[in-house]
Amino acid sequence: MAKQASVASVLGAALVLIVALLAAFPAAVHSIGVCNGVLGSNLPTPSDVVQLYKSKGIASMRIYAPETGILRALAGTGIGLVMDVPNENLTAMASSPPFAAAWVKANVQPYSSSSGVSFRYIAVGNEVVDSEGQKNILPAMKNLAGALAASGIGIKVSTALRFDAITNTFPPSNGVFSDPSFMGPVAAYLASTGAPLLVNVYPYFAYVDNPRDIQLGYATFQPGTTVRDDGNGLVYTNLFDAMVDSIYAALEDAGTPGVGVVVSESGWPSAGGFAATAENARRYNQGLIGHVGGGTPKKAGPLETYVFAMFNENQKTGLETEKHFGLFNPDKSPAYSISF
Repeated sequence: MAKQASVASVLGAALVLIVALLAAFPAAVHSIGVCNGVLGSNLPTPSDVVQLYKSKGIASMRIYAPETGILRALAGTGIGLVMDVPNENLTAMASSPPFAAAWVKANVQPYSSSSGVSFRYIAVGNEVVDSEGQKNILPAMKNLAGALAASGIGIKVSTALRFDAITNTFPPSNGVFSDPSFMGPVAAYLASTGAPLLVNVYPYFAYVDNPRDIQLGYATFQPGTTVRDDGNGLVYTNLFDAMVDSIYAALEDAGTPGVGVVVSESGWPSAGGFAATAENARRYNQGLIGHVGGGTPKKAGPLETYVFAMFNENQKTGLETEKHFGLFNPDKSPAYSISF
């Protein structure tokens, strides 16, 4: 009996250790998500979209506005969700706590409690670049956070920046915010709440803007290029890491080194413009998926990242490449070979 008890004790201790080890790595489960844009005339139904996420093992989704069909389809799936407050709602949310409360009541409460949607963050605005719009972001964040707290809902609130909110990004250790008067208070607020900063990071656009000085392989996670940051001695083998670490440097410069970073968009187009080929897109996105679990030279550990986007969207405006960022075609066939 004593021997059996000893074996049971060892097995019990081993089980506790395994559970503890699994609990120590929750971020890895959510290190890669995919953005679900809806600017297409021929996209799958919400239930089919969510089923495709599940079948591919995609752990998280980002949506750009509350979408009832998607929210209902996500219920009980365990898929993490980043949901945006659309830019057109920022003025009202910034100026009116009752508007924020009504927004939460309509778009969050029915899904976070009874339906079991796994909200990760709510992003107040996406790539707001005009100064008037930027003035609304922080008060809107505060009003939304207050409304969530009043409803007993513990979802962190942030905003999603365009990458050019950071400047002096080469070398990465020189990174600073382009407009400290805007970002300093936002970063300080994030530091006070424990929420991360969301930033859209696209090596594709950096490469297209400067193909003379940036090698394609360096931009697409291919081996062969190393760049040393003489400011801190760190060595970079891909442009994505260098861009992300310039964000960390900007947060340090703002006096908020404890604020985390979530890459809320990153991707590469497969058609429609310079260097936009299926092979380049495959190399970049497969490289990204395989890379972010280890973090960057400056910050080790899983880096939560959202690939843009799930589907090619035929109603996107702007450059032709905008219609070709999808990992999948609207009929759910792969745009090119990709594995999660």
